[in-house]
Amino acid sequence: MAGPELGLLFQRRFLAVRRLRGMPWAELEQQLTAAPQRSQSSLLLDILHQTVLHPLCVRFPPPASYRRRFLTELIKKHESTAADPLDELYDALAPILNEEESTRCYKSYLLPSGEAVTLSESVAIISQGTTGLITWDAALHLAEWAMENPKVFTNRTVLELGSGVGFTGLVICKTCNPKTYVFSDCHHSVLKQLTENIRLNGFTLEPETTNAAQGQEAEGQEHQQPKLLVAELDWGSVTEQQLLALHADVVIAADVVYDPEVTLALIGVLQKFSTSRADRKPEIYVALTVRNADTYHVFQAELDKAGIRWQIIPAHSSNIFLHDTQPNVTVLQLLV
Repeated sequence: MAGPELGLLFQRRFLAVRRLRGMPWAELEQQLTAAPQRSQSSLLLDILHQTVLHPLCVRFPPPASYRRRFLTELIKKHESTAADPLDELYDALAPILNEEESTRCYKSYLLPSGEAVTLSESVAIISQGTTGLITWDAALHLAEWAMENPKVFTNRTVLELGSGVGFTGLVICKTCNPKTYVFSDCHHSVLKQLTENIRLNGFTLEPETTNAAQGQEAEGQEHQQPKLLVAELDWGSVTEQQLLALHADVVIAADVVYDPEVTLALIGVLQKFSTSRADRKPEIYVALTVRNADTYHVFQAELDKAGIRWQIIPAHSSNIFLHDTQPNVTVLQLLV
């Protein structure tokens, strides 16, 4: 893997590198070449301590393969300057060389406040028969849009459909002050991991009357938090009464438009909100990545057929989480 690509990959895994201005490899190489030897060493050690040796990454380590490749690349940059070896770089790499790969890893995303959202995820795109054990691009975009539009969520009850491992909801709960947040999914492994991630970020869950997942004890700091629930919600069998009983003011979903069968089930769920009183109809926002134009057009056509009006929300201006730029991610507001 080339240097720039690895640098971007590391930025996605080690968000603390934002404090170093997200410096690309090419710029780093130029600075190392031009700087005095002492400044070169200082810069590299600063990067090391803001990434691999950052307390967040030590406690919640990303995959060993990423750390190995990043440190190897960093050592190459240092060796290209003909400076004296930096023992700390080799000391950091040594224990990782023989570290066994795991089927799970941690990803940490730094919020503007300096607080992090940390997730335990699968290292595979498809795991245990589901794609819901990793974070997808549309979830990042929806979270960024939410942070720019907190009034949509403040002091309101939010229902998220297809929460996956919980990234978007955790960002909203930490930055937008909702009154109640209902995470939902249907796959038991996803619900278990979702519950663990909520507690990993210092939140506690309300006792539930709906069918909800139970996980490990809470970790992390205490939060002034909204009421949080994790509900098992199967789009094919959930009833109108069950949905309306949640009293959602806002309904959101991210990266759930990828298969025609799933799309039809989603629209079936959304239609159930149309029976709410006019003053109780929720605002609905769906973020989707247009991977296949036909699937996107089918979604729009099925919305029209179901009588659900839609409009494209203007793109947000910030790129907080250093993900790959995806110009084909769209946020739609649906009007039932």
